[in-house]
Amino acid sequence: MSQITINAIMKAKSGKEEQLFGEMKKALAPSRAEEGCISYDLHRSKEDPGVFVFYENWKDQAAVDAHMQSAHYQAYREAIADLIETRDVHFLEKV
Repeated sequence: MSQITINAIMKAKSGKEEQLFGEMKKALAPSRAEEGCISYDLHRSKEDPGVFVFYENWKDQAAVDAHMQSAHYQAYREAIADLIETRDVHFLEKV
């Protein structure tokens, strides 16, 4: 299996920017500690502080699946559900 990159772009609901940012920061350490995680980086737009981008690299699809089933990821998704206006996720492979 080949390495998978995930690019997740989210926009916070108006007034929820800092709350969303806090929840996203909580996801960093446990995600980075996962066995198949190569990198797990969070970025914030300089033009719009309500736009956030996760840029993640995973060893393979099994690592992505384990991440998405982890308790910390499930808690994160529940915590941000009412904080995000949009969420676009792209699963990428290097060509």
